[in-house]
Amino acid sequence: MSAALDRMLGALADPTRRRAIELLGERPHSAGELADALGLAPPAMSRHLRALKQGGLVEDGHPDFDARVRIYSLRDGATAELRQWLAETEALWAHQLAAFKRHIEDDE
Repeated sequence: MSAALDRMLGALADPTRRRAIELLGERPHSAGELADALGLAPPAMSRHLRALKQGGLVEDGHPDFDARVRIYSLRDGATAELRQWLAETEALWAHQLAAFKRHIEDDE
């Protein structure tokens, strides 16, 4: 597993961050909007957004009309490595469970 995937899984380990990801999946949000929706103080939301950015899941930008505001959105293709790892892990487990089933059935 790569260090980037480790950071992503670490960021997703927190339920508040997963909820923020769900909200960002609907549309981009400002940090304030996310904090309000999640019932968090701005400094707490800032820490969560920092972890999501370090995990490679979200990115931020400034709208043309106001450089003081940051708008957060999901990063395109951010979960490709995670999906690949999950597919490989699922295939491994399916193979192992099928072999175990064959073993049990052969003993009967």
